[in-house]
Amino acid sequence: MFNKILVVCVGNVCRSPTAERLLKRFHPSLTVASAGLGALVGKGADPAAASVASAHDLSLENHCARQISARLCREYDLILTMEKRHITALCDIAPEMRGKVMLFGHWDSEREIPDPYRKSRDAFEAVYTLLERSARQWAQALNAEQGKP
Repeated sequence: MFNKILVVCVGNVCRSPTAERLLKRFHPSLTVASAGLGALVGKGADPAAASVASAHDLSLENHCARQISARLCREYDLILTMEKRHITALCDIAPEMRGKVMLFGHWDSEREIPDPYRKSRDAFEAVYTLLERSARQWAQALNAEQGKP
């Protein structure tokens, strides 16, 4: 069973905090957190990410970026990344994690979710749409895994 999920991107200020909150929205019984491979440690969510999320009634308030570590990885049942290269990087950090690291876009044809950092609001909107779709798909898959409709 996957009860504790860690969502990973690069800076932990755009994609992973949004994905974390979306997964919590669609599957409230999960423990979900996020971290970054090159985290902007201590920073809140990117203002553009927070603004787009807010426009969709999703709050990124009180998010605080943190750095991924092997120790942190071991605390979670499933680790979801935005890009395939993130999987490689995580497996370099903690090789024993290989079997529990997957793409956040796994159920969406193994789609990678591009980094909108320092891009236009339209880029953030497009990424939000991808994150929302993938979060819904993960919630459905995890419900099925737990025998829930």
